[in-house]
Amino acid sequence: MSYRRNNRSRRYKKYDEIEQHTDNSGVVLSPPDTTLMVVVAFLVVIGLMAIFSAGAPKAMDMGQNPASFALKQFVYLIAGFLGLQYFMKLDYKKLKDWAVPFAWFVIVMLALVDFTSLGQVVNGAKRWIALGPIQFQPSEMTKFAVIMLLSNAFYRDSVIFSSTKWTRYFIPILIMVFLVYKQPNLSMVILLFLTSMVMYLSVAGSIKYMLVTAAAFISTAVTSFILFGKKLLHGYQMQRIQIWLNPDSDPYGAGYNILQSLLAFAAGGFWGVGYGNSKQKLAWLPEGHTDFIFAVIAEELGFLGRFLIIGLSWTFIHRGIIISSRANDMFGKLLAVGITLSIGLQAFINMSVSSSLIPATGVPLPFISYGGTSLIVSLCMVGVLLNISKKRIKRIRNYERNY
Repeated sequence: MSYRRNNRSRRYKKYDEIEQHTDNSGVVLSPPDTTLMVVVAFLVVIGLMAIFSAGAPKAMDMGQNPASFALKQFVYLIAGFLGLQYFMKLDYKKLKDWAVPFAWFVIVMLALVDFTSLGQVVNGAKRWIALGPIQFQPSEMTKFAVIMLLSNAFYRDSVIFSSTKWTRYFIPILIMVFLVYKQPNLSMVILLFLTSMVMYLSVAGSIKYMLVTAAAFISTAVTSFILFGKKLLHGYQMQRIQIWLNPDSDPYGAGYNILQSLLAFAAGGFWGVGYGNSKQKLAWLPEGHTDFIFAVIAEELGFLGRFLIIGLSWTFIHRGIIISSRANDMFGKLLAVGITLSIGLQAFINMSVSSSLIPATGVPLPFISYGGTSLIVSLCMVGVLLNISKKRIKRIRNYERNY
């Protein structure tokens, strides 16, 4: 009798825990994906430590507190965490109604960058809006906007040639891509294109159609590049491709960054030189706390540190795909796929640039590179992903306690 009583009490205790996660419609919500939360927490903590180490020399050179970059990033982290909490509790299906208004809001922000004096030029690119002490990058928000638009467009079917879809979803995407390219921000355009392609294939889109379109796009791009390369690409973009092929051709100019990054990788070896002991960050590697922060990590923490970052990024992608496969509806599946691949591809591009696997681009390393807009947007998207990871089970009937 005592065994039955104890077993019954444990069972009802479990029911009570489930009851606490039940919404007003009688849908049982399981806790969000724990592994994903742990992975993101590790990446954020590693990012704060790396920003403090890599940004201290530049901060002191500017006459600021050595921890100023890390402190600012911590403030952005608080804002991002609040966004994560909000989107984790909000029913993600409400994003269906938010997609179009949010997209046009992003378009307005991008237009302010490109066509008004609010746009700020940094390192030859006009990508930021400055409103007093607040500075943010609207192009980072295009990732979330495009994912929501495509999720709306494809959650019922994979049809592309629909006047309603073009008017409501695809035209805003093309406008955003044009405005982002005009900044110029070719790396973000490529990221949006890859994310869109994966989302389309996720809804059983025509592979044959995609291959034909990709072949036509690549052949047109190659032909145009050969004939009109200097006109189609900005001067520095042409230079980056040439330097990527042969960085030694201009070791003290255009090839300087990538050569110093490779030196940081070589100096780190297997074990690294130790946290805070990087020499490249002192004066040789520009933007060590932003675009090339992975190189500083590679020097200080060695192969083990690089392996840790790559492993955490891969685990993030793995958990995101699992969450997508377990989602109860196609809209949630597409949101999860888009968010996972967007953040995962961005991490791959940043690490590939640092190791000279691809030409240099200005893409930050998610959760790790210094940058408020990138961190806040990434954490908000993770909040949506965690929201989708909650299993929603409709409770059919109430249970009765029989003691």
